[in-house]
Order: sequence, then C-alpha cells, then structure tokens
Amino acid sequence: MPLTLFGRTISRVAIVGSGHIGPDIAFYFSRVLAPHGVPIVVTDVSREALDAGRTRLLRRVKRATESGSFKTSDVIALEKNITFTLDKSLLTGAELAIEAATEKLEVKQAIFEELERLLPSHAILASNSSHLQPERIFERVRRPERCLVHHFFFPADKNPLVELIPHPRTNVTDWCLRFYERIGKVPIQVKSRYGYAINPIFEGLFLAASLLDEEGLPPAVIDAIASRALGMGAGPFTIMNLTGGNPITQVGLAGYHDVIMPWFRSTPRLDEKVLTREPWESSDRGETVSYSNAIYEKASRRLLGAYFGLACEVLESGISTLGDLDMAIETGLSMKAPFTFMNELGYKRVKELVTAYAAEQPGFKVPRDFGPWNIPCVFRETIGDIAILTVRRPRSLNALNRDVLRQLDGQIAAVKKDPLLRGAVITGFGSKAFVSGADIGMLSAVKNPEEAQALSRESNEILRRIETLGKPVIAAMNGLSLGGGSELAYACTARVARKGVSMLFGQPEVRLGIIPGAGGSQRLPRLIDFSTAWRILRTGGVLSGDEAQKLGLILEQVEGDLVARAIEIARAIKPDPAPPPRIPAVPLEVDLGGLSRRVDEILKKAVLTGIRMPMEQALEFESKCFGEVFATRDCQIGLENYLRTGLKQPAVFTHS
Repeated sequence: MPLTLFGRTISRVAIVGSGHIGPDIAFYFSRVLAPHGVPIVVTDVSREALDAGRTRLLRRVKRATESGSFKTSDVIALEKNITFTLDKSLLTGAELAIEAATEKLEVKQAIFEELERLLPSHAILASNSSHLQPERIFERVRRPERCLVHHFFFPADKNPLVELIPHPRTNVTDWCLRFYERIGKVPIQVKSRYGYAINPIFEGLFLAASLLDEEGLPPAVIDAIASRALGMGAGPFTIMNLTGGNPITQVGLAGYHDVIMPWFRSTPRLDEKVLTREPWESSDRGETVSYSNAIYEKASRRLLGAYFGLACEVLESGISTLGDLDMAIETGLSMKAPFTFMNELGYKRVKELVTAYAAEQPGFKVPRDFGPWNIPCVFRETIGDIAILTVRRPRSLNALNRDVLRQLDGQIAAVKKDPLLRGAVITGFGSKAFVSGADIGMLSAVKNPEEAQALSRESNEILRRIETLGKPVIAAMNGLSLGGGSELAYACTARVARKGVSMLFGQPEVRLGIIPGAGGSQRLPRLIDFSTAWRILRTGGVLSGDEAQKLGLILEQVEGDLVARAIEIARAIKPDPAPPPRIPAVPLEVDLGGLSRRVDEILKKAVLTGIRMPMEQALEFESKCFGEVFATRDCQIGLENYLRTGLKQPAVFTHS
C-alpha cells in the first residue's frame, strides 16, 4: 500500500540513472520503503548501463547479507521491490523521481523535460547533482515549484547526509526535509551556489592535500596525517579512489575558481589521474604509515588552515547555517565538526593557522571571523501557541551534553516569558532516538566526586525548571531514550511516543558503574509502580512502548504525525504534580547478576531516602549520591569498560 507522510502519498519512486550512485539510492529507498509496499523503478538509456547498475546493487546486498545487516527474507523482498528497466512507461505514476545521471547540464535538462511529460503534475522532481545550480537544471521545466536538488553523499545507501537545494520557486522543500528525516536520513537545506555547501569543503581539502603531494609528500602519508589531524575515517586520496571522484572533482575545482575564490583549480597530478584513470597511491587497510614529527607538523598545519578557512568561507557566503554546516560535515564527511573543533583550539590558534595558509597560497580567502562559535543543537519552531524544541545531534543519537542542557534551559526560559505561548513540545531529530542518553564524553571528563555532584546538580536544576514551567511540556518520543534521555522525558508534563519502539525508556547507568543523576531515581518511582521502577533502576532495565503505555508512563503511541499529536495534547492538558509514590514496606529483592553491589548500595539509598523528600530536596540528595558513586572503584571500571567496548562486554566490577 502507498506510504502517506505529512499529507503527501508516495506509491512509487523512480530513479533515472543506473551509474555510480543511482543503484545505491535505489538500494536505500527500497530498504526503507519496501516494508510499506512502495516499489522502486530504475531506468537508464542502455541495457548495458542497467545491467551494470543491477550488478552493483547486488554486490551491495551481498555484502550487507554477509555482514549480518539483513535477513535472507529481507534481501528477497528488497530485490523484488526494485525493477531495472528500459521501459519508461513503468515510471508513470511515480510521485518522487530522482535523476542520478551524468553531471552534464544538457543531459539533466532533457531528462526533466521527459519526466514532466511522464509523471503526474504533483510529483516531486529531484536531481542528484553534486554541483549544478537548480535554476539551471530545471530551466526548461514548466512547473519548477516541485523541483529541487537532492544531493546524496557516498555511499548513498549508508551515508545519512542529503543536501536539499531548492529552485527559487520550489514549494516542497519543507516536505522533503521532513520526509528524509522520517526515513532515516539527515537532510539540510542549502541555498543555490555552484557546488552547494559541503563539496567545496571536501574538494578544497583534497586540493590542499594535492598541493602537499606536489611538494613530494606521498599520498599515503598525507592520508594518514589527515586522518589523525582531522579525525577522518579515511584520507582524501583514499576517499577519491573509493568514490571514483577524480573527473567530477577536476571539473568542480575549476568551477569554484570563479565562483568562490581564485585559489581553487585543478592540479597537474589530478589532470594526469583523470587522463590515465589510475588511482591515487594509498596504503592498504591496517597498514602502518610512518612519518616524522616535523612532517606531521607541516602537513597538519596546512590541512587545518585550509579546512577551517574553507568552512568559514561557506558560512560567510550565507548559503548554509552554522548549525547545519557543523553537523553536516561531521555526519556526511566523517570528520571533526569544524566549528566545534575551532572552539576547542581557540580563536588565536585558528586565526594563526588560516592566515598562515592564506599567506602561502595565492588566492585563498581569509575569513572575517574565526570564532568562538555559538553552535546550536536545540532548534525551535513555533506552531501557533506551541514551541517545538528539537534536540539535533544525529551522530550521537541526540545525546545530552552540557550544550544541549543549557540550550534547552534557555529555550524553556523563553517559552516561560512569552505570553503568547501555551506550552512546548520537546522531541529528538530523526527516527531512531528521542535522546539516547547522557554523552559519555561528558561523563568520562568528570575528574572527581565534587565535579560529578556539580554536573548532576546542574542537570537536575534544568530539568526541574522544565517540570515546574507552569505551562505544559510534552515529550514527543520519536525513538529510543536511555539514561538522561529518559530522565528528560520524565520531567515533562506528559509523554507520547512513536508506535512500536522496543526500547522507549531505559536506565542503564548501573551497567556503567554509576546511578541516575538527572532525576531518574526520584521521578520514575513517582510515575509508575514502585516495584517496577525499583527493578528497572537497579538492573539497568528497559521498557518498550507497549509496556510504558500499560504502566501509564506515556499517554499513547502514535502511528501518524507524532509532533502534531503532541501539540494537540499540549493545548489540552494542564500540568499537575505527580501523585505520591506507594512504597512497599519491604521492597522486592532484585537479582543483580554481575552488577556492582557497592553502586547498588548507593542507588538504594538515593531511592529510598529521596522518595520520602519533597522533590527539590530529593534531587539534591540524588546529586550527592551521584557524586559519592564517582568515588568508587567500580565507577572507574564501568566507564572505562564502556569507552572501550560500548557495553558489548559487561564490566567486571570489584564491588568497591
């Protein structure tokens, strides 16, 4: 049956182009839409191209099956759901068409002229161009209001980032943003400019690496230094080999020369690689690459100077926002987020790196500003009298850190002051997580019990302000929550959840050798029956959406527009204090297994003592106990084990 989202129905998706990226796009769409019965049709100009595309897709499926990512039944359904065909009539009826043909303007324009004849008038027409402006691609289209660029990143079936670049008359951008978020991608909107926002940064970084290569530094060494200095999963030359990107990068660099800055240009070595079709010399996976400290210092300074300067140029161009850029580069390019990285290094160091690079490189633009940067991770949208606050940190599944907490606090304060606002909805970005928990980096940075208590106290004070806002705050739980994410939801007036989440709430702290530190030990026993809360807190247990609804922890599970339903509830509900807990005379015994008995002693004290106190005192007592836990040996063991194994292996506690 067709999939209907946000007022638009998708019953068929067409992919035009079966070359390098088209099959990967088809693979992704089939993976997420096959369960809804939405077929994917792939077409091209020749049988040879279609066969090559099908072979590419089957290789992807085989690798995914061998890695355990897919069940055999899922693979069969996915393959059956994709049709590779020369018959253009099979495209008829598609409500979404994505062109993934060669990066030639006249080819793309001809494709969209044909698609406009074949497809219904309401169909969205998208180009997977990597450089060309939408006003040029769609200049022959009669109804450009439904046209825009959907720029996928390699590999399109795995890389979550999608740049959306609308035509000046496009009116479907908002729907596309919501659609991609719902199906698991990370979309950002970018204004039209040749190359858009992200490619000039990566291709410019590749140029900086190529200039080091021209000075005699081997590509394998440059790759290794780039990976170390910039946190890249793979170096620029390795990525160029994997993507087959030499020809398009050669064209892109030439195009940027006039549009962005004169520094951009192709290099003789790149021209040679395009002509010979030979890959760049790079190291094999796992191979150790050696270089001196002096070489690292020289190359890393150059790469950092170029990276920061390029990121600042895109920001200053106004085609993208600070929050989108920082997130998109980290997510799509698997690099250290540039503006966060600049904040860590400091204004003086960043300015020194960029200006030194510009002094060595004629035509390299020096930015006006070098930070510090106020990087948003909580975004507000106002719908009538309700503020929608979205936590957006997709790389960490929206995990809480101090920035998120403080930005939430600021947004909640603004809601409180605004007499036109009836209440607020808090949700998470994407389809996987509401808020996955507290950022492990924040916890592992705690040096002593005093710092731990201060962190807990600050978190509790912020969540208490949400709880006592005086206006309803509804948690729209779009996915899983754990630890601090569950604690954030508990502090809200009420909670609704996307239907079918298997791990909607969880308190895994004891598995890390700690206890809840943002109100979980106090609110959960007040919100559900004490015995269930007692078990969950002491064993690191979880609750599914169905279980949470039976316990009354959520009001309902929503199949449709979760945020819209949360808005309705926010307009109808009144904030009321939680009823006093019913505490058994003798709390149930719990099998701790291999969990720390020392941590459990502190947790029991926090729960049983705090539950009899007024909430403010109870939260302060929890913070004191949270600090006490950080004085234990088992806390150190648990956090170190999590950093090392991600809880794939249980910690071996000493109960001390």
